[in-house]
Amino acid sequence: MGPDPNAVHPIDRLPRICFIKNTVTRPNIIVGDYTYYDDPDDSEHFEDHVTHHYDFIGDKLIIGKFCAIATGIKFIMNGANHQMNGLTTYPFAILGNGWEKCVPDLSDLPLKGDTIVGNDVWIGQNVTILPGVHIGDGAVIGANSVVASDIPPYTTAVGNPCKVIKKRFNDETIKRLLELKWWDWDSDKIFANMEILCGKEKLPQDFFENNM
Repeated sequence: MGPDPNAVHPIDRLPRICFIKNTVTRPNIIVGDYTYYDDPDDSEHFEDHVTHHYDFIGDKLIIGKFCAIATGIKFIMNGANHQMNGLTTYPFAILGNGWEKCVPDLSDLPLKGDTIVGNDVWIGQNVTILPGVHIGDGAVIGANSVVASDIPPYTTAVGNPCKVIKKRFNDETIKRLLELKWWDWDSDKIFANMEILCGKEKLPQDFFENNM
């Protein structure tokens, strides 16, 4: 039941929708099942939207399951960072011709670690995500945002710089959702509970207790 998680285009009539996991070639990009990228022009080249991602730095882009990522996404990785502990930030070394005598050590660069997007995250159009950011499960990132710092789970955040404008649920519900981890259910269980997950049916009082 449900779409094939190993398909590149899960909807035949909509080639703009692409399951990212089935197109990535870089070992330092890790994407969960059912997470899709929506691009009317070139949905199969999600990796082109992950810039400054160099093997020698070793940072990873990790995206969870069931995320919806809209057109124009840009992940800027740690390779974009310049040395900040000198009198200038100019990267002389990349131009060669003798200037490579000042190649910075990795320890000289302001590296911020892996970029991590949780599960069930919705990212709107033309969003830019900067190095080392962590976006929590269930978060919503508004269109045209620049995400420069961590976004907590189950919040809605917008702007440049991206800031949380509201929580999607109360604290107790967020706690229970993070414990529930519905995205780890098998497809049959998801299908059986889809009306509740999508708000088509009222949430039973014992829903969380029965599904932990």
